This record gives sequence, structure tokens and C-alpha cells, in this order.
Amino acid sequence: MKRAILRQLVLGAALAVLASAQAPPIPYKQKFPGDPARSEAEASALGYMRTVVSAQREYRKKFGRYAGSLYALAGGARSFTKRMARTDRGDYTVSFGGGKGGFALKLTPKQFDSAHRAFYTDASGVIRYEDEKPASADSPVLKQEHPESEPAKPSSNDAAPK
Repeated sequence: MKRAILRQLVLGAALAVLASAQAPPIPYKQKFPGDPARSEAEASALGYMRTVVSAQREYRKKFGRYAGSLYALAGGARSFTKRMARTDRGDYTVSFGGGKGGFALKLTPKQFDSAHRAFYTDASGVIRYEDEKPASADSPVLKQEHPESEPAKPSSNDAAPK
């Protein structure tokens, strides 16, 4: 009796593993309108980049210069922790360089594919990307980071100034 139950449990577990291996991947659902991420991994990478940019701005306000390393940033910005200074970010590897005049942050996927692009940003906060190679300051801009700062386009209902 116990052997029969054990066999059923083992068989059920094996079938569950096989079924999950055959299941199609769940499509990525955008977090907000205009979200440029193609996958959860990209959304995490972009969130990390925005956090570093914000922490660098905080660090610069406090010390009058940018942090020279991620560990220094963790020691001087409340929004960035030592745990965040690790260069292994799951599907991505972090490269960072910083100093008095600025900084550069690169996230390069461990494997390039349609759900893993490379990203780059610097003190400007503009995020750039590449599909098949590490991103750099010369890479295309991912998107305009603050579309709300664009001048409003007049609609056809707006009256012309007199």
C-alpha cells in the first residue's frame, strides 16, 4: 500500500516536471504605459539602472561628486544598499565606472536574445541599448525618459492665441 502511494507521488512529480518543461513561456506584461522592457529580466535591469542614477544624484548632492564605485555609492546614498553593489544581477552582469565628473553604468546580458538587450547609462540618466552587443554612449536611446517634460502639442480643439 505504501509503495503504491510512493509510486503515485513519484510519477505525479515526474509528470509535473515534464509538463512545466513543455509549457510555453508566459508573455511579458508591461508594468506601465510606454514600458520599454521586453521581459521581466529587462524590467529588473532597467529598474536597477534608474535606481543607480537616482542614488548617484543623491550622492552628488551630499558629497559634491559622483561615487567612484558601487560600494562607495552604497555607503553614501540611502537608496542604494551594499547588496545592490553586486555585479551579478541574475541574467545581467554590471560594469561600473565613476568619479568626480560623472559615471557610466553598463548592464550586459549573459546571453543575448529577444528578451535580453544590453543597456548603458551615465550621469545624463538617458538609457541606451544594443540588441547584440554591449551598449555604450554611442548606442541608440531606449526611450525618452521623461515624456511628460515634452512641450504639449496643441490639439485641434485648442484656440489659436490672439
